[in-house]
Amino acid sequence: MKNTALTHIHEQLGAKILPFAGYFMPITYEGVNAEHETVRKGVGVFDVSHMGEFFLEGPNALALIQKVTSNDASVLTDGRAQYSCLPNNEGGIVDDLIVYKFNDEKYLLVVNASNIDKDWDWISKHNDLDVKMTNASEDYSLLAIQGPKAAEAMQSLTSTNLSDIKYYHFEVGDFAGFDDVIISATGYTGSGGFEIYCKNEQAEAIWNKVFEAGKAWDIKPIGLAARDTLRLEMGFCLYGNDIDDTTSPLEAGLGWITKFTKDFTNSDNLKKQKEAGVSRKLVGFELTERGVPRQGYEIVDKDGNVIGNVTSGTQAPSLNKGVGLGYVTMEFAGVDSEIFIRIRKNDVAAKVVKLPFYKA
Repeated sequence: MKNTALTHIHEQLGAKILPFAGYFMPITYEGVNAEHETVRKGVGVFDVSHMGEFFLEGPNALALIQKVTSNDASVLTDGRAQYSCLPNNEGGIVDDLIVYKFNDEKYLLVVNASNIDKDWDWISKHNDLDVKMTNASEDYSLLAIQGPKAAEAMQSLTSTNLSDIKYYHFEVGDFAGFDDVIISATGYTGSGGFEIYCKNEQAEAIWNKVFEAGKAWDIKPIGLAARDTLRLEMGFCLYGNDIDDTTSPLEAGLGWITKFTKDFTNSDNLKKQKEAGVSRKLVGFELTERGVPRQGYEIVDKDGNVIGNVTSGTQAPSLNKGVGLGYVTMEFAGVDSEIFIRIRKNDVAAKVVKLPFYKA
């Protein structure tokens, strides 16, 4: 198990720390619901330094990205980011990721912690274009400063006007006394904020200055458990739960990042699947009776026939009801379809709803 550059701080703060994706990570500090509310209403900070960072450089960097990702990265301008995925050859997903464009010959790919080695090998295997690839995952720390008060609370730390950075755009500038820090208006919570990419040796000083600057806004550290409830309320996919090597991006509702205006890995077969239609679909549902859905629970119809399974589920803190994501057959994929979640042998009523669950 690895530590992040901030693990000792989480220990000092009394965080519950558990192994996650090869790292010791803070799961909770004061409790999931309290931390969740901090991000929804104020500002909180996640240490997500376990994420992977790959730099791709050279005249063919875009060509390689176009070949291995499903979205169309050619539309990116300097300082923009794009959500995408790496399709495999069998119709599934190697990983989902964010592509950042610095300039025509420099890009950053941010990948999931548990897939760093797998993704690196996959992209390397397709790199017959002499693209310079650098795996900087162990050199960078990543702070996600999230919540509606993030820009106001952090503005004193940078000469960059944080309010001017649009969603899925980024700047490279000064932050907390350091130059060349990546300030990105991305996140995984649906409550706004920024992600700060810095070198490991800068991380502790930046963390301390972030908390000093945010004191007047009651800034707090937030663990990965609240990160999960926040992303689930937004209906964001989690790799390993809602998408994996066996799930098609079209089944997962990721047709919007699957662009057939170009050729990419397995694009011909995915195009055929789009034309033929999928047999199952990832849907959001909320319970209409009391209960908490969990990953792996069966989804059944009113007669008790199994029609799918839950991939993510929780008691949503902002909504005070059980919500989840799951794959169901197309017959039950429409909004307002009546379904049931089998919880400890009881079939608990639910209905399919339009995502996101939480509407800011």
